Amino acid sequence: MRAWRLLIPGAIAVGAAALLVVAVVLWPRPQPLWSASDLVTLRSLWIGSLGPVPSDPSNRVADDARAAVLGQKLFFDTRFSANGQVSCAACHQATRGFTDGLAQAKGVGTTNRTTMPIVGTQYNTWFFWDGRKDSQWAQALGPLESADEHAGSRGEYAQTIAKFYKAEYEAIFGPLPPLSDAARFPAKAGPVKDPATHAAWDRMRADDREAITQVYVNMGKAIEAYERALKPGSSRFDLYVADVVAGRTSTQLSAQEVAGLRLFIGVAHCTNCHNGALFTNGEFHNTGVPEGAPGADLGRIGGASAVTVDEFNCLSKWSDAAPSACNALKFLKAGAEQLRGQFKVPSLRDVADRGPFMHAGQFATLADVVAFYDKAAAGPQGKTELKPLGLSAEQRDSIVSFLQALKAPPDAPAQLLRAP
Repeated sequence: MRAWRLLIPGAIAVGAAALLVVAVVLWPRPQPLWSASDLVTLRSLWIGSLGPVPSDPSNRVADDARAAVLGQKLFFDTRFSANGQVSCAACHQATRGFTDGLAQAKGVGTTNRTTMPIVGTQYNTWFFWDGRKDSQWAQALGPLESADEHAGSRGEYAQTIAKFYKAEYEAIFGPLPPLSDAARFPAKAGPVKDPATHAAWDRMRADDREAITQVYVNMGKAIEAYERALKPGSSRFDLYVADVVAGRTSTQLSAQEVAGLRLFIGVAHCTNCHNGALFTNGEFHNTGVPEGAPGADLGRIGGASAVTVDEFNCLSKWSDAAPSACNALKFLKAGAEQLRGQFKVPSLRDVADRGPFMHAGQFATLADVVAFYDKAAAGPQGKTELKPLGLSAEQRDSIVSFLQALKAPPDAPAQLLRAP
């Protein structure tokens, strides 16, 4: 009996060990949080995958530090407007993700579209919601002569450069024309809507118009040099990815944010368009967004036609690029009907600071945007590329939560992040 009692504990121990072996074999093992393909996607979205800023052959001073300093001053200077109150920074406010928080941008008048962010646009090929410009410097020039934005003229801007920035300008671009000769260079002159200003422009000699336009172009190229220094900063999402790809446990994102990220790269199909380290493919898509401002907005079909004949495009006399560097423009299929109703895919970096959303501020919140994409409405023109997702309210909230984790201040030299 004593021997039997001694055997019982041993038998129990052996049995327990056997059960443990069975449990280890049969019980589902914990799965990795991210699959190998998920990790490839996460790495592609990571700020560390962004790469160096591409060159802009159309702008010889694009990376000139002197031009960046001058461009920053021009960017914040309200004297480059008809009423002396509008600057580039009026719509591109650093505290709002370099936008203005309005459904339609307001300058001297009101436009029909939302202000687009500029941080990260040095990686873009096309600019504005419809892609009607093909360089940062050409984009910067558009609002300066727009009657609804700065509403000034080339003649006025050249005079302002001569009065306040002569030494800096000439150190970079060479001598200004003899602007003190009022007979040759009227104070208000340019190819704008104002009849008197346009008439003054038409009366000028062709070579004088060209000299003024060169000053105007150089302003845009200096502004581009400044904007190229404004790169996206590192967000909590980026810190999370850095931990994950290194095999470290990360607390940078909450459980809800991680759930939203999984949906974002998975069943919500957000990365079909919002991919790469800028969270945009830089292209144009019809997502059935309702009209914003009164009247139909044709989107990319209008912008593609406009950029091919733009005075300042890559193939123009004002571009510093060789024609061989302008292939995107040369092979653009303008007028294609499928472009109707398409709008540019904006970067989602720092998106939480940029409402209202869409090309005319149609949606007030990110929750509204996600709900719209979940339903996939038909849209006012063209054919939407969306399909209904059937997400739950909890899933939509998780995606919005994740988008909040993309907030980050721009990465730029400190002196370029404040008004001069």
